[in-house]
Amino acid sequence: MLHCLLVVTALLSAQRPETGFLDRTITVGSGRYHYQVYIPADYASKASWPAILFLHGAGERGDDGLVQTNVGLGPAIRQNPSRYPAIVVFPQVPRDSQWVGTPGDMAVAALQQTMREFHVDPSRVYLTGLSMGGHGTWYVAYRHPELFAAIVPICGWVREFPQFRGSVPVVPGDSASIMPNLVQRLGKLPIWIFHGEVDQVVNVNGSREPAATLKAAGADVHYTELLGLNHNAWDAAYASEEFRNWLFAQQRH
Repeated sequence: MLHCLLVVTALLSAQRPETGFLDRTITVGSGRYHYQVYIPADYASKASWPAILFLHGAGERGDDGLVQTNVGLGPAIRQNPSRYPAIVVFPQVPRDSQWVGTPGDMAVAALQQTMREFHVDPSRVYLTGLSMGGHGTWYVAYRHPELFAAIVPICGWVREFPQFRGSVPVVPGDSASIMPNLVQRLGKLPIWIFHGEVDQVVNVNGSREPAATLKAAGADVHYTELLGLNHNAWDAAYASEEFRNWLFAQQRH
């Protein structure tokens, strides 16, 4: 009898999916990258889940595959998991890298690998990031608008940012074509932009300009300028119930 109970327990454990923050790796080109995937505790209760790709800021660069969950969306989930009923992918770029070129490709590859491994609803995949990851959100969305039901850049920028070494504009080409091309590429994608009013790291105009341009073109864009907040506007953004309700209502058709 004891042997039977042990066998049943082992089988149940084997069938129970892993949940929480899980370590994963992916190879892109010649590089091998660590990333995290968050799986809700009640993952087994639903046939499919929305997914969020989260792009961290400059302070979380590295190769440990962990620190990128310590700022932004990771703490919001840990504080109250019920606020984010989604599978969340947390890639990490190496030191001295940004979400452009190969790192951007790696982020998309990590998302796609997660979609193959877990039950993700492909019509409800979202992209967000903060600071350098806000820039990365624009960059990745511009190249893969078909993947996402909505994007949420926080404290990001679109044009060249000379103070940030190695920064490139989101849109290739001359300065005059950046905003028209952004509208052409992303004008049909639901977007919610956040920025701190008194951001001393990334000037608020980095979000004001694309928000105004997209609105003038009739795009589905929300812009929230958080009064009195400096660069750390993401905690307030990710804590917003109005924002979360909006996000999870977006669906790609």
